Amino acid sequence: MDKSERLIMVVRKDALFGEDFFEGFRDRDEIDYETRILKNFEYIKRKFAENDPNYKQPIAYSMIVNPTLKQVFIYQRATSDAAYYEKRLQGKWAWGVGGHIEKIDVKDGNPIHASMLRELLKEEVEIIGSVKPRVLGYVNSEKDEVSKVHFAILYIIETNATTVKPKDPEIKHGMLRTIEEIDEICSSPDYVVEEWSRISLEPLKLYLYGC
Repeated sequence: MDKSERLIMVVRKDALFGEDFFEGFRDRDEIDYETRILKNFEYIKRKFAENDPNYKQPIAYSMIVNPTLKQVFIYQRATSDAAYYEKRLQGKWAWGVGGHIEKIDVKDGNPIHASMLRELLKEEVEIIGSVKPRVLGYVNSEKDEVSKVHFAILYIIETNATTVKPKDPEIKHGMLRTIEEIDEICSSPDYVVEEWSRISLEPLKLYLYGC
């Protein structure tokens, strides 16, 4: 099926935020946006969701971290139309892995969590080691056309893996790197980093180093 025709999860912005709109990162202990999503979501075709700013598309955005080595999986999205559908993100660097929550993810339990496991373990990467997910918080931005219609449930995926391999053709390059190396990427004019990953960097540092 054409990706634009797939039914994906959305939630109306007024139901998601109410009086609690924010830009940037918000810790999971402050407000439970995940429960709001689960109480108010619906499904519409992706081609409509991408062009309707009244809705947010929840995305389980997972940062794969080896806390012992203090290394994070980073990657570059593919650069060609054939390999990567979303032209607005082609070629950008990121340290969050995730995708749309589709109707196929609706089974028993939490469809956000089910989508995260599907994307992470079956489609995007191969983690050669343990996998322990937890929600760190939420990311929201209105700075560009992609961010305006998406909302991130930010996961930390703790692992003892020393190797994480891309297995989806949508990922051009991927590897484990230190926070210092990620800082260099963020400050270099040679790399274009997606907005959600830039926002996620400070809470990622806080998680790893507590400061």
